[in-house]
Amino acid sequence: MAELSPLAAQPRVVIVGLGVVGSALADELTLRGIADVTVFDQGPLYVTGGSSSHAPGFVFQTTADRTMTRLAARTLDKLDGVRLDGQWLVKRVGGLEIATTPERLHDLRRRHGLASSWGVPSSLVDADECARLWPGLDPASVLGGFLTPTDGVVKSVPAVRWQAERAADRGARIVGSTRVVGIARKGGRVTGVEVVPVPSRDAAPEHVPADVVVSCAGLWGPGISRDVLGFELPMQPMEHGFGHSGPVPSLAGRNTPLDETSRPMLRHQDFSLYLREYVDRIGVGAYNHRPIPLEQSQIASADEFAATGVHPAMHPLTWDDFAPSWEEARRLLPELRDVAFDTGFNGIFSFTPDGGPLLGPVPGTEGVWLAQAVWVTQSAGVAQVMADWIVSGDPGIDTHGLDHSRFDPALVSRAFTRERAEEAYDEVYDIRHPHRPTARLRGLRTSPFHPRHVAQGAVFGEGGGWERPLWFEANAHLLDGLTTVPARDAWAGEGWSPIAAAEAHVTRTAVALYDLSPLPRLEVEGPGATELLQRLLTNDVDVAIGRVVYGLLLDDRGGILSDVTVTRLGEERYLVGTNGEPDRVRLVEHAPPGVSVRPASPGGCGIGLWGPRAREVLQRVTDDDVSHSGFGYFRARSIRVAGAPVLALRVSYVGELGWELYTTADHGLYLWDTLWEAGQPSGVIAAGRRAFNSLRLEKGYRAFGADMNREHTPEEAGLGFAVRMGKAGFVGRDALATRAAPRRLVPLVLDDPARVVLGGEPVYAADETAAVGYVASADQGYTIGASIAYAWLPARLAEPGTRLEIEYFAERQAATVRAEPLFDAEMTHIRR
Repeated sequence: MAELSPLAAQPRVVIVGLGVVGSALADELTLRGIADVTVFDQGPLYVTGGSSSHAPGFVFQTTADRTMTRLAARTLDKLDGVRLDGQWLVKRVGGLEIATTPERLHDLRRRHGLASSWGVPSSLVDADECARLWPGLDPASVLGGFLTPTDGVVKSVPAVRWQAERAADRGARIVGSTRVVGIARKGGRVTGVEVVPVPSRDAAPEHVPADVVVSCAGLWGPGISRDVLGFELPMQPMEHGFGHSGPVPSLAGRNTPLDETSRPMLRHQDFSLYLREYVDRIGVGAYNHRPIPLEQSQIASADEFAATGVHPAMHPLTWDDFAPSWEEARRLLPELRDVAFDTGFNGIFSFTPDGGPLLGPVPGTEGVWLAQAVWVTQSAGVAQVMADWIVSGDPGIDTHGLDHSRFDPALVSRAFTRERAEEAYDEVYDIRHPHRPTARLRGLRTSPFHPRHVAQGAVFGEGGGWERPLWFEANAHLLDGLTTVPARDAWAGEGWSPIAAAEAHVTRTAVALYDLSPLPRLEVEGPGATELLQRLLTNDVDVAIGRVVYGLLLDDRGGILSDVTVTRLGEERYLVGTNGEPDRVRLVEHAPPGVSVRPASPGGCGIGLWGPRAREVLQRVTDDDVSHSGFGYFRARSIRVAGAPVLALRVSYVGELGWELYTTADHGLYLWDTLWEAGQPSGVIAAGRRAFNSLRLEKGYRAFGADMNREHTPEEAGLGFAVRMGKAGFVGRDALATRAAPRRLVPLVLDDPARVVLGGEPVYAADETAAVGYVASADQGYTIGASIAYAWLPARLAEPGTRLEIEYFAERQAATVRAEPLFDAEMTHIRR
């Protein structure tokens, strides 16, 4: 996609929606010099009828996601200190999360570690301190708390007005009571929008020219995407109970109407509720009720809002849903037992299948963008990212978990969105383990091998809709042959089994079959395919037919957008192993006419045949030469396996001899059964993702998204070997020539091999009080007898031998930086 160069040609920008995101985006775009900005909202200014008009404005910064935490911090920083008509826009009263169960208290230690990793000031406090911070809180029911003093409350409607008025002062047009009903396109790009007044009274649409259209429509986003933009948006409006107590005696005279609140925001996550002061009352928000999803037809239109004044995003409170939370608030705050409930409503908010926002350009129509499913918490931060992205093509921050194209279109449907969004609602305040798989819509995608996996007692995880074996209960007997299998604590042991150690051991000593079907693959073919890949990849793909190349996709600043394997199958035909839908979108957008980019995974399947005895297994079922001299490392060839057509790639993500074997789905089960039978004399097993992850960390192989993203350069990520600086013209090359590398991704080995961390934990140097880095990926290295943690560190602390500490649930674990790879540095295993 052609990117707008910074202010090279002044684009005409239309923003749909004037909530906390739309107003902030108008402010940020005009701040960057974009002069022609128009914001349309179907509601009146500035209480437009969306979620921003009723949101409680909580900004708790700490999440398990580094990017979301940083966006929340940006929101607070932008609005901090601003007053409008005597009112503050943000007040940093702090946040207090309390624990009433041992499990929650344990998790608050993890959250303290996350806060330290991402640079959010925090502390763990005891029950008495919780009661001091929130007078009236019953300390007898509290075990402890997690305090974040820089968190705050945002007044959303004044924040909308302040940012919109700043944009208007710079020339933006802010237009209320106007609905966008259509979009105009020409030659694959947007040329304008069609608008009507509200109420319309059958008015003819007016055409408004635009080069860029950004949907910030909030609750109405799914309808606009479906009816105006022409695609299904994976976003679900959901009702959420909120109520106010009557006047509380202890708050009388404590707060003024302008000042409103002085205590920290309070979260009682064991009961999925939150509380805050509203002058002399207590507001209570309840997630402890059934999900209440809404169709677009159940949300009042702008015409209805104009005619009746009934707020579209505020439905009547469903008391039966809310009552348990009100009773729990009264138990927690005894003073409320003598206070009547006053008013309440079901506020409508937006949820996505994974709980994240939906940002970025929309594939298929150049100039159309989304900034949807964004709450007040990240609103101004998201607007800054979007403005940078639109103006310069560089969002300036990791976006792999924000880009709406992360969802495969083959999965997105109303049923998918509703089911997964309901789950996201249910889990808002849950103790969410990073390895916990979804429980909704399981079995959407299965490989041809699935019946064999089930028969072997596979325990499945899920990714991209695929059922993926984590380990196989049929391999439990293999534990008898292992001398040491470290036990794990309850947290590290969730979604894990010691069987993974046995499967890793067999992969290193014999041979194992891994299901590779879920790995996204693309076929790139046609005149210009080589030129396309040469321009987008860091490595040289203009190699002999049958060669496999590992390379990186970079942005213009040299940040890593993805890592891929490219197999040359013909003069202008390639198989590209990717990390998902954003890679396909990028290739399609840059592909010249005549070059097709099509998914290879649907209708296909793959097996990883890996281990020192892999060759003897393959030799039993093929007449092709699979010797080391006849079929070298990083080579590919079409072969026959017991008559079945197979594309064989001699590559291995586990650091052992072996092949990736791909065939069509109709041959899949036959291929599995053939290899299984042929492998019996060699001790073959089926192995899962838990062993896979351990083995790849022993070898130092990176995982995009977990280990690196667009904020990192190849040199920083330890992937400089995949860059050919002598190859002119690839995206990001010029930036790499001048960009510094002040940090490194390096392996640490814990002193205690029986301890294991999972990722996100802070790393400390002995003489420094603040965290110096954080863990990206971690696991036990079963075959080397070590606990591994790959961490991002300043270059000065990344030298082998450096002694550091990793904080895990408030306990420091001693660790040492080690040289990599930790296993088979001479590459003798993989090149047998």
